[in-house]
Amino acid sequence: MNRFPLFLDLIDRRTVIVGGGAAALRKARLLIAAGGRPILLASAFATATRAELEGQAELIERAPVREDFAGAMLAFITIENHDEAGRLAAIGRQADALVNVVDRPALCDFTTPSIVDRGAITVAISTGGAAPVLGRKLRADIEALLPARADALAGFAAVYRDAVKSQFSQQDRRAFWEKFFDGPIAARVLAGDETGAHEAMLEAINRPQEIAEQGVVHIVGAGPGDPELLTLKAFRLIQGADVILYDRLVGDEILSLARRDADRFYVGKAKADHAVPQEEIEARMIAFARAGKNVVRLKGGDPFVFGRGGEELQALRAAGVAAYVTPGITAATGCAAAAGMALTHRDYAQSVTFVTGHAKGDTDPDLDWAALAALKNTLVVYMGVGKAGPIASNLLSRGRAGDTPVAVIENGTRDDQIVAKGILRELENVIETHGIKGPALLIIGEVAGLADSEALGDLAQQERNAA
Repeated sequence: MNRFPLFLDLIDRRTVIVGGGAAALRKARLLIAAGGRPILLASAFATATRAELEGQAELIERAPVREDFAGAMLAFITIENHDEAGRLAAIGRQADALVNVVDRPALCDFTTPSIVDRGAITVAISTGGAAPVLGRKLRADIEALLPARADALAGFAAVYRDAVKSQFSQQDRRAFWEKFFDGPIAARVLAGDETGAHEAMLEAINRPQEIAEQGVVHIVGAGPGDPELLTLKAFRLIQGADVILYDRLVGDEILSLARRDADRFYVGKAKADHAVPQEEIEARMIAFARAGKNVVRLKGGDPFVFGRGGEELQALRAAGVAAYVTPGITAATGCAAAAGMALTHRDYAQSVTFVTGHAKGDTDPDLDWAALAALKNTLVVYMGVGKAGPIASNLLSRGRAGDTPVAVIENGTRDDQIVAKGILRELENVIETHGIKGPALLIIGEVAGLADSEALGDLAQQERNAA
C-alpha cells in the first residue's frame, strides 16, 4: 500500500475547484454527493457545468487568487495549462489544503478513487494514479456484487446496535451480527420487507434461545441460458444461497456461480418425466426455510411466465414462509434477441402474444385459436415442440396463412443454439428435419422471417418464389 485511504467529512468544510469544464463538473458531482458545497473558480464556465451546478455550488467567474484557497480542506485543479496548474497547486498547498491536479499524479497530495456509492456503504478503489481505467473496471465488478439496498441494511443494523449490545456479551455480539448479515433477516431487508425484518429482529434479540430463526425463499429467474443474461440481483442471490433447487433449463455454467458448500437439488421437469412432483418441490422449500436456510428456487427464464412461480409463491405464503420473486429475462425475449429477431416491428407486428403448448397435467391448452389466428401478429409458443402439429392445424383451420413464417429456436442463447426457419404449414417438418427435441420456442408471424437462420434457410421465401 503506497497511499493511505481515508474518508473525509466535507459538511461545512471549504472545498475549491479551479476550472469550469467537464473535469471540474465531475469533481463537483463527487463533492456534492458527499455533502459538500464546492466553490468553483473559472474565467468561464461551460454551459453544462453552469446548468447542472446552479444552486448546488458557488460559481465564481474569474481567475483564482491566493485568498480563494484560505481555509480550504481540499483543492482540485482541473485546468489544462500545466504551468498554471503547477503554480495554483503550490498556492493551495501553502494554504494547507490537500491538492489534486487532474491527470498529474506527481503534483497530487491525494488521488480521487473510483467509488461505489451505496449511501452509508462506500467502497473506494485506487491504483495510486497508475491505472485509473483498471480502477473503474474493478468498481464495475464490485458494483455487481453489492446489493442495491446495502445502505438500507446498514441503517437497519444501526437501529439495533444498542439493543444487541445490551443483550449480548462482546463475544456473543460478534456471533450475532455475523449470523445476522448472512441470514434470513438481512435477506428480508435486502428484499424490501423491512416490516417483516423488524418483527424477526425483535424476536431474535429478545428471545434468542426460544426463537428458531426461519429462513427465506427466493424464486429466481435464471434467464434463457446464457449466464451473462442473469440479472445482478439473481447473481447475488445465487452466490448467497444455502440451498438451490433448480430446473432442467438451468445449465452448469449458472450453477457454478453458487458457493461450493451450497446444497443443490435437481427438481426439473420434462414431458411425462417429472423428477420431483410439484407438491414435493413446494414441501422441500418450506422445510428448508423452516430450518433457517436461505433458499433459492432457480427457474429457467422468468418464474412468472409459464414457470409455475405463481403456484410456488402461493404455497410458500400459505405456509407462512417469507418468499420473494426476482424476475429473469424470459425465453421469448432472450431467444428472439439471440436470433436477431424483433418480436414486434412497425412494418410486420404491432403486438406479441405468449401462449403455452401444454396446460396443467400436460393436456392441450384451452386456447382461442380463432382469435390467435385472426391477430396476424407475433405468436410465441412455449413448450410447443411436442404439440407443433396440432398447433399448426388449429391456426391453419382458423384462417392463418400457410406461408406465414415460423422460427423454431432450440437452446436459445446457449452455445448449442439452433435457429430453424420455415413456414406454418411445414412446422412439423422443420422440427423433424433438425431433430429438435427442446427446450425450444415456436415463433409464428412475419417477424420470424427476419431471424438469423443457422440451419434450414427461409422456406417461406422459397414458397413465395415458387408461387
